[in-house]
Amino acid sequence: MTAPIICSVLSLDVGRRRIGLAGCDPLGITVTPLPALHRSHYSSDLPLLQEHCQRRSVQGLVVGLPLDDAGAPTQQAEHCRRYGLRLAASLQLPLAWVNEHSSSWAAGERHGLNGDRSGRLDSAAAALLLEQWLREGPELKPAQFMASGPGAGGVDGGS
Repeated sequence: MTAPIICSVLSLDVGRRRIGLAGCDPLGITVTPLPALHRSHYSSDLPLLQEHCQRRSVQGLVVGLPLDDAGAPTQQAEHCRRYGLRLAASLQLPLAWVNEHSSSWAAGERHGLNGDRSGRLDSAAAALLLEQWLREGPELKPAQFMASGPGAGGVDGGS
């Protein structure tokens, strides 16, 4: 697998109540967890995410898809896929999918955040997803090319 082209990217760990956020610098050296977004309606979330993207000069999105142990999409993965596609289209940004299987557990273990409900765990998971994407890819692609198939194509192995 070819490593992704480095650029300023926003990573999202999409949940039903919160979206964990993390960003990287344009060189892909530093990954920073950002304050999680406490979800409302999409129309309320969008301006907040647009502001993040403008302030950080974001050039792409990385969205976690929670796949099961066999690598098949879960019901939550379908929700994350729809949200990621809608957001990428709204922001006119390319995106990539990363398998977030066990990312919240790994983030909780790494940062001592198990059971956290403040959003710090969600953003720590988003940071792990972004670190994985920086290591492994896949390349960012326009949303219209990422919409097909149950796994949405291009999802890497677990995190």
